[in-house]
Amino acid sequence: MSSVRSFEAGDVEAVASLFQRLLRKTDAPASDDLKAYLEALFLGEASHDTGLFSRVHVRADGTVSGFLGVLPVEMELEGRRLLAANCGTFASDDRDSDPFAGARLLRDALSGPQDLSFSETSNDVSTDMWRSMRAGVLAPYSLEWLRILKPASFALEAAAAKISAARLLSPFAKLGDAILCRHGDRQTWSHYAPLAGKADAFEATAADNAEFAALCRDLVTQFPLRPAWDQATLVGMLGHAERKALHGERIQHIVRTRTGKPVGLYLYYGNPGGIGRAVQVMAAPGQEPIVIDCLIRNAYERGLVAIRGRTQPQLLQAMIGKKCAFLHASSTVVHARDPAILAALTNGQPFLNGLAGEGWTRLIGDRFE
Repeated sequence: MSSVRSFEAGDVEAVASLFQRLLRKTDAPASDDLKAYLEALFLGEASHDTGLFSRVHVRADGTVSGFLGVLPVEMELEGRRLLAANCGTFASDDRDSDPFAGARLLRDALSGPQDLSFSETSNDVSTDMWRSMRAGVLAPYSLEWLRILKPASFALEAAAAKISAARLLSPFAKLGDAILCRHGDRQTWSHYAPLAGKADAFEATAADNAEFAALCRDLVTQFPLRPAWDQATLVGMLGHAERKALHGERIQHIVRTRTGKPVGLYLYYGNPGGIGRAVQVMAAPGQEPIVIDCLIRNAYERGLVAIRGRTQPQLLQAMIGKKCAFLHASSTVVHARDPAILAALTNGQPFLNGLAGEGWTRLIGDRFE
């Protein structure tokens, strides 16, 4: 009979294979780098200190057929310390022979010692499982924003994701952008123009992990339900985020006034000619439009063809009028047994996604060799 239990060091090989086949869609054997990372990420001190462990689904013969990665997150709600389970990496084999294995994995994870559980990467199948267990979907957190900067090159890059030979047409795309973007006196849905504005009074400069983490901790205090990061934990997370080879160069900036006062920050990845991916955007109250403008302009100046990221309510409001498109790729789902915590999640404005999710891990966007 199949069962669910805690993830152990002896399961690393099997889980790495599941990750390769089901999430990376490749038959290539798992590298030692991937195995070491899975062990370090999901069997670290945080799990042992909190008693919150990742889960594996095991067949009757003892082989592993499913995995749900759980990252413990210390959170705070109006002075009350909470333990959260960030349930991200989810892979389940044997869907035909054992279609309820994934549901058993999730049910077991949600019954743990945590006060609340969430995921920012729930696909449609997983979301249905969460909903069947009385979880809620946070719509304002479940959209991705997209700002097209160079339309022809963006279309080519999108096509190249499926047909790599499409990049041979790059010179024609650049010519098309030169024609389409020659009228740069206003912003349009199809392209970006670096027009003069309020953001010109601010400057975005590179920040090291310690400086960036300190400002993150300061800015997150405006949210009633938020991660209770200490400096060392957040610096460690940013260390994980230093390398995402599949997403491109990391750009980690703090936005300041001319007098040096910080008003926000952003962290994104992207190479010239590619589509950038923003992991985190944070701003002091009322400064969200400025920080977003600085991010978009930086991406444009670095030669990106578009940039995308995950929404949060404050960012969603600030993006109105900035010619961003919104789409749904995955859902942010939340679960809590305490009605007060559930209300704070669904009716309040918790700080979720990005650094409060799993977007900082190497599992999203890195190449393991």
